[in-house]
Amino acid sequence: MTSNNDTICAISTPPGVGGIAVIRVSGERAFDICDKITFLKGEDRLSEQPANTVKLRRIYASSEEELEEALFSVFRAPHSFTGENTVEISCHGSIFIQQKILQLLVENGCRFATAGEFTQRAFLNGKMDLSQAEAVADLIASQSASTHRMAMNQMRGGFSAELKNLRQQLLDFVSLIELELDFSEEDVEFADRERLKKLAADIETKIGKLANSFSVGNVLKNGIPVALVGETNVGKSTLLNLLLNEEKSIVSEIHGTTRDVIEDSVNIQGITFRFIDTAGIRQTTDTVENLGIERTYRQIEQASIVLWLVDGTNVSERIEWLTEKILKRAEGKKIILIFNKIDKLSEEELDILNSLFEPFHCERIHISAKLRLNTEMLQETLLRAAAIPQISDNDVIVSNVRHYEALRNALSAIRKVMEGLESGISGDFLSQDIRECMYHLGEITGEITTDEVLGTIFSRFCIGK
Repeated sequence: MTSNNDTICAISTPPGVGGIAVIRVSGERAFDICDKITFLKGEDRLSEQPANTVKLRRIYASSEEELEEALFSVFRAPHSFTGENTVEISCHGSIFIQQKILQLLVENGCRFATAGEFTQRAFLNGKMDLSQAEAVADLIASQSASTHRMAMNQMRGGFSAELKNLRQQLLDFVSLIELELDFSEEDVEFADRERLKKLAADIETKIGKLANSFSVGNVLKNGIPVALVGETNVGKSTLLNLLLNEEKSIVSEIHGTTRDVIEDSVNIQGITFRFIDTAGIRQTTDTVENLGIERTYRQIEQASIVLWLVDGTNVSERIEWLTEKILKRAEGKKIILIFNKIDKLSEEELDILNSLFEPFHCERIHISAKLRLNTEMLQETLLRAAAIPQISDNDVIVSNVRHYEALRNALSAIRKVMEGLESGISGDFLSQDIRECMYHLGEITGEITTDEVLGTIFSRFCIGK
C-alpha cells in the first residue's frame, strides 16, 4: 500500500479523445498544487472557495504560455469521495492537454495515483466499507440492468448493514461468555444458552441464504454460458451470427469449418448470455478437427444451457450415436432442441421430425436461422431456461467470489457453534467458534483485513477510480 499522505492525481475519464476529460486531484495539498498551475494573480485561491463550487481558471504551461481554460470543482474534506480535499479539473479532451496537465500537477507536488487508489482512500477514510468499495468496481464494469442493480444494492450498504448486525449480535453473546470465564470458579452463567441456540440458527439461515445467492449473482455478473452444439453444417455459426447481430463466425457449406470455440456475449432483456459456437460433432480422421470436437465436449460440460441444433432437412442416421455423445455430457443441464431450416419443410415432414426425437424430454423449437424465423421465440425460451429471479431494489445478491468464500467459512463456523451448544462444550471453545464466525463476516466488510488483501482488491480497479 502507498502512503495515504501524498496528494495524488489521475485522469478519471476513459482514455482517448473526447469532448471533455476529468482529472482528479486528492490529498492534503490538492488546493495548493492546483493553485500553482494557474499562476494566480489576485484571484481567490481554491482553499478560500466554498465547498462544492466550480471555478473557471486558465492553466499555464509556463509563466507566459497559456495551455487551457478549465473548470475546477472544489470538494472539501471530509465531504468528498475520498474523504480528503479534492479538486476535479474538467478540461478539453485532447490527449496532449490531459497529459500536460498531469505533468504540471506532478511537477508541483502530486504523485500519479495507482489503480483504485482514490477508492482505497475512500475506504481507509471511512467513506465506505470494503464490500461497498468493491461494488464501485462492479458498477463501472456493469453491462446489463441486472448487474447494475446488484452493484447499486451493494453500494447502498444493505449487504454491509446485515453483516454488521449479525456480527454485533455475536459480539454481544461472546462478551457474556468470556465474562463467565472470569467467574469460572463461581460457576455462573451470563449467556442464556437457549437464546444463543436460537440466534445461531437464525444467523445460519441468513448466512446460508446469502451464500446460496452466489449461484445467481455469479451468473448475472459473468453471463450465462450457452453452448451451441450439433453436427457439422446444421447452422450453428449462422445462429450465432444472428443472435449477436454481427458476422462473428465463418459460415460455409464446407463441413468442419469451425474447428475452435468462438464466444461472444449478448444482452437479452437485461440478462447477459455468453454464446459459444463449437466445432460440429462428427467422426473424422482430421487431427485438428478432432481437437476442436474435444473442446466441444468440454464446453457442453461447462455450459448452463445447451442449444442442440438439428438440420431438419437432413436428419443424420447417426442420431443415436450423437445423442449419446451430447446427453452424457449435458446431464443436469438445460437442453433446448432446435430444428433448423424449417422453411424447407412441409407440415408432414415436421411431424415426422418431431416423432424421431419424441424420446428426448427437452424443450424444442422450430426455426430458420437464415431467414430469422422464430428467433424471438428462441430468446423467450432462453430467458425461461435461465430462470433468473427478478431482483428488487432491496434484494442482496452475492456476486463476489471473495465474499462467497468468506460466507462459506462463516457458515461452517456458526454450524460448529450450533454443534457445540448441543453437545454442551465449555465456554472457552464456544467463544473461539463464535469469534471465528465473526472474523469471516468482518473479512467481507473490511473490519478484519490485511494490506495484502487490500492491495489485491484495489489493484483490479482502473486508474483514476
